[in-house]
Amino acid sequence: MIRAPVSSSDYQAAAELRSALRRFLRRSEEIARRHALTPRQYLLLLTIKAREETPGQTTITDLVERLALTQSTVTELVQRAQDAGLISRRHSADDGRVVHLSLTPLGDRRFRAAFEELGPEREQLLRIFRSD
Repeated sequence: MIRAPVSSSDYQAAAELRSALRRFLRRSEEIARRHALTPRQYLLLLTIKAREETPGQTTITDLVERLALTQSTVTELVQRAQDAGLISRRHSADDGRVVHLSLTPLGDRRFRAAFEELGPEREQLLRIFRSD
């Protein structure tokens, strides 16, 4: 397969995308902290919230895959979030070894506030992705 040579506009587009991603990540970290969440807690809560309505809800194994972190890292993150009152654990009715995670009212309030504040930046980043 023959590829067209890379142009300076290709490099510019890649640099702009990278810059937009970094600005988004930095802004989301600032917003998370403003709402008393660490950046990793925000990602944890986002991942759990996104799966709230789906069957089989979020488990540690699911988080390992979705967050691309090790099992021990996710387990520690979940424990700290639980200790902070942000999430709760519930044993599966089908399999006692499986634990389902959900946001507590406190976790939900903090997450929603951060998520809503990040809305304009999220929309701007999505526009960049859609423009290609």
